[in-house]
Amino acid sequence: MNIEPPNKLQRPLWRRFAVPALVLVLMGCAWGLGLQNYLTLQSIAEHRMALADYTDAHWILSLLIFMAVYAMAVALSFPGASALTILGGLLFGVWAGSAATVVAATLGAIIVYEIAKSAIGEGLVEKAGPMMARLRDGFKADAFNYLLFLRLVPAFPFWLVNIAPALAQVRLRTFAWATALGIIPGTFAFAFIGAGLDSVIAAQDAAHTSCVAAKGAAACPFELTVSSLVTRELIFAFVALGVVSLIPVAIKKWKAA
Repeated sequence: MNIEPPNKLQRPLWRRFAVPALVLVLMGCAWGLGLQNYLTLQSIAEHRMALADYTDAHWILSLLIFMAVYAMAVALSFPGASALTILGGLLFGVWAGSAATVVAATLGAIIVYEIAKSAIGEGLVEKAGPMMARLRDGFKADAFNYLLFLRLVPAFPFWLVNIAPALAQVRLRTFAWATALGIIPGTFAFAFIGAGLDSVIAAQDAAHTSCVAAKGAAACPFELTVSSLVTRELIFAFVALGVVSLIPVAIKKWKAA
């Protein structure tokens, strides 16, 4: 079974709110300090040489720091996961960067999953409204494959897909495995982009220089964003993977009809 029986035991009020309160405090501090401004592709491009030099000198420590930052970014619902995945490919290569990202992102998602069982999680469900109701129905049908689909095709906000399984009584083991497997293709794709980021930046610099020479600096702002690196083919591949993940669900419904 992929769904847990409801837990009728009520935890003390302070235990229900202690961890969510701490996370909210950390989230407020992080946003107040403007840390989200560093989780952009533009910032990574500007500091890539210093980051690469430090990684070369302290590879293991850099990998651990990267994983900790990634997990906390997911746990605090910070934007910039794609940029961080690209950074992982840039600093550690496609394979090590992808592996570190999958582990860190899954750990961060598990933190949100656990917090979602508190009263704060229920409050988020009320705000989500009909969207949460649709997710719950999907989890009841086939928790693992439905969650796998949501990870492969990010049709819903990542934070919502983290809390919905917990509130739909999806088992932690099912949540963790479906999350890890579901984010592998996207992680590998963005890590691959990161491994070749230097050549992308060089091409962007050349195009920017040519534009400035022809039109002037005012008409040629230099911006490097994740969206500019995502192709239609990449999006189509994610959608195709999502459709494949729903085949077992469709077969199950067809047999039950």
